[in-house]
Amino acid sequence: MPTLFEPLILRSLTLRNRLWIAPMCQYSVEAEDGVPTDWHLVHLGQFAIGGAGLVFTEATAVTPVGRISPQDTGIWNDEQAAAWARIAAFLRSQGAAAGIQLGHAGRKGSVYAPWGTERRGTVPPAEGGWQAVGPTPEPFADFDAPAALDDSGIARIVTAFADAARRAVTAGFDVVELHAAHGYLLHQFLSPLVNTRTDAYGGPLENRARFLLQVVEAVRAAIGETVLMVRFSATDWAEGGWNEADTASVARWAADAGADFFDISTGGAIPGVQIPLAPGYQVPFATYVRDTAGVPVSAVGLITDAVDAGDIVRSGRADAVMIGREALRDPHFALGAAASAGVDGLAPGQYLRAPYLSA
Repeated sequence: MPTLFEPLILRSLTLRNRLWIAPMCQYSVEAEDGVPTDWHLVHLGQFAIGGAGLVFTEATAVTPVGRISPQDTGIWNDEQAAAWARIAAFLRSQGAAAGIQLGHAGRKGSVYAPWGTERRGTVPPAEGGWQAVGPTPEPFADFDAPAALDDSGIARIVTAFADAARRAVTAGFDVVELHAAHGYLLHQFLSPLVNTRTDAYGGPLENRARFLLQVVEAVRAAIGETVLMVRFSATDWAEGGWNEADTASVARWAADAGADFFDISTGGAIPGVQIPLAPGYQVPFATYVRDTAGVPVSAVGLITDAVDAGDIVRSGRADAVMIGREALRDPHFALGAAASAGVDGLAPGQYLRAPYLSA
């Protein structure tokens, strides 16, 4: 079995290790125009300096109404893409691969950011909000009701994903990931607890997966041989909801449609569920999808220990590990993990006077 610090090859891309930075929303575009700022450069750049093999942007909206909050980043125009190009170039200059997560918030859009204000819920149009959309008019929790997408609306979003992916590749990103998790639009269509449509996009699993698969096919056509990943929530944590068996089936279909790798998380489709949080609690879902669908996967979720991260890869439970909150606490987590594993040569030259000590 490979180790955490062995390279991973996907298409023509060689990732220097299997310890990656998960997408983490920052809600930091004060101008509300979707253009990433110096905050995003420094925030993401520190992880590349810190030794990660792949650094993902936050969920980056493919349309203005695809944002979660008005402070989200986007890549629906060339100005945004140009700002992202500077960031992607820096990540690559430090030896990390640059990944962008493309998303659409769907019915969970147009909400106040979770910090910087005490207000919660839907942002009204007078304050920069918009009409959210979803598979049906049913709202998430106490958010305002979305407008149900018709066939033409779905088609426009498929095109928006493809156009955004094309801009991302032009901007220098090595990896494009589609966000089909955490209760956002693509996951909303997948989950039977959210998607109660009776047309070609609702009902049987094949129909509920249709939107995602159309996006995968359109994005693959737009990006050529660039690596394409999909993030899934492998369970809704609720009776009758989306589950790991559904995830494995759709992952296989997505692989046939052009996806290369799958990032496995859980939850987010519906409010009020009980999630049994514990270190590595989502790893078994990644393993199930890997073994059942025969596709490569990454594991994520409360992975805070370098030894545990290494064991996940070495045991074959996942092909890579993503960290999020632990990277916020320690942006150089990968350097420490490498030292513990006896791996040299990961730290940049500027940091060699302050080496990590092997455990």
